[in-house]
Parts: sequence; C-alpha cells; structure tokens
Amino acid sequence: MSTGTTGVSRYRNLVLFLALAAFWGSAFVAISAGLEHFPPVLFAALRYDIAGVIMLVYAAAVLEDGAWLPRGREEWAVVAVGAVLLIAAYHAFLFVGQQHTTAAAAAILVSLSPVLTTGFARVLVPSDALSLIGIVGVLLGLVGVAIISQPDPSNLLSTDFVAKLLVFCAAASFALGSVLTRRIDASLPIETMEAWSMIGGALVMHGISLAMGEPIDPSAWTHPEALGALAYLSLIASALGFLLYFDLLDRLGAVEINMVSYVAPIFATIVGWLYLGEVVDATTVVGFGFIVAGFALVKRQALREEFGSLNRLYSNSRE
Repeated sequence: MSTGTTGVSRYRNLVLFLALAAFWGSAFVAISAGLEHFPPVLFAALRYDIAGVIMLVYAAAVLEDGAWLPRGREEWAVVAVGAVLLIAAYHAFLFVGQQHTTAAAAAILVSLSPVLTTGFARVLVPSDALSLIGIVGVLLGLVGVAIISQPDPSNLLSTDFVAKLLVFCAAASFALGSVLTRRIDASLPIETMEAWSMIGGALVMHGISLAMGEPIDPSAWTHPEALGALAYLSLIASALGFLLYFDLLDRLGAVEINMVSYVAPIFATIVGWLYLGEVVDATTVVGFGFIVAGFALVKRQALREEFGSLNRLYSNSRE
C-alpha cells in the first residue's frame, strides 16, 4: 500500500471513529430528551422495533446463502443472549436509570463496560485469570463508579444513587452479554446477530413495559422532541452507528474500537450542556479518570501491542 493510500485510510478511520463516538455520545442526550415524553422501557422498545427491522433488512441485503437467518441451537442461543442481555437488560436499566441522572454521567458509567467485560471473561474462563495488575485495574474502574455515584451510607435508596446503580447494572449486563456471546460456539454473522437480537430484545422490553404497567399514550409521542429523539436513536445511533461499528471493528480491531467508550462521554457532555443545560461536576471527571486508568491497566498488553503497531505504520508511512 502506498504512503498516500495509507494516510487516506488512516484519516478515514479517524473520521469514522469520531463520528461513531459523536453518534453514541449524543445518544445519551437523545435518551434524556425522549424520556420527557415516553415511559422509559417502552421508549427503549420502540427504538429497537425500528432499528431491528432496519438491521434485518441490511443483513438480508449484504449476506449471502440465507445467512441473515440464524440456524441451529448455537446460533439461536447467541441471539437469545444478545436479546436478553445486550439489548433488553442493558437498555431497560439504562433508560430507567437515566431518568434521574445526567447524560454525561450515564455515558461515563457505561464506559466501564470494557473493564467489566475483561473481568467477566477472566471469571468465566478460569485458565485466563487476571494478573495482580489486572485486578487493580478492575478495582480502579469500580472506584471510579463509586466516585461518580457518591453513595451515602445513611441513604442508599436515594433517587440519584439508585439511578446511577441502574446505569451501572446496564454496563454490567452489556459486559456479561458480550462475554457469553463469545463463549457460545456459533459462526453467526455479526449483522445477523445484531438484527435478531434487536428484534428479540424489543419484544422482551415490550413485555417488561406491560408488566410494569407503563402508560401507553401515543398522543404524547407526537411532540417534535419525542419524534426527533426516537428517530435519532433508531436511525443514527442504532442503525447507522452499528454499521460504522462493524466497519471499524474489521479495520481497527477490538482494542481500538473499545476506546470509543471513552470518547463518547466527551460528546455526551458537550451536547448535554448545549441542549439540556447539564453541567458535569469535578467528582464525575475524577471518576471518569479512574475508569480510564482501570481500562489501561486491564488492557495494558493489548494497548502496548496496538501502539507499537501504530508506531510501525507511522514510521513506514514516512519512509
């Protein structure tokens, strides 16, 4: 590959990476805006009704030999894990919790997912135990969560603390789901898994919404802000966002694409301040620093290899 082509590809990846971080970061602001008009779990379900159909159409269009339809027990097991944990549990916890916390705080708590993913992977695969430094990294991430949530021992049922705890549960659900989908021996294309998980997760959330007795008032959904939030989350953050994610996953690998979790809160903070007037306090910033430090320790070897690869690529491009 020529130097010019390498440079164009590098800039392309950077632009797409920042676009993905912006889409997913500002999604937290869209959630906060939409929660003014929708019940939380129903809101999440409607989002994935739309996104799931779009992803299924996309999978059917790009995959050959009927690969858009899962086959066999293992493939449907992957879909079930994705539907229950990656979509339903993650979004139900997130949307309910975000009713009482800021978009930026929610985005930062969700950024703990890569650290928790590594922790769950080590627990579920005993042969791949965490080193002492890795354990310190996980603990640093949890300290970051404690700093952000600021629990009051005398009032552990305060609305703010419970809200942040629910968002933490969302991050944990996503992390556990990510590990379990890797453990199941199935060669299901990621587009197919995402499409059917979205559809299945939406159905699960509709059931949860009904069980919770959430009000169904379509007249409230016609507000321009409600329609805008739902459209943004379904079309931009979910459908377009996951298409960018698939593309970058192939080009950058899992380590680099995980870093989007740490750039997204920056966009959530900026957009939340501009649109919702939300302000991030110093303790939230400090907590985010602990989470990033924890990620760096847990993923230190992969990051070292990744930066070494980037250095070699940069050196070759200058020759």
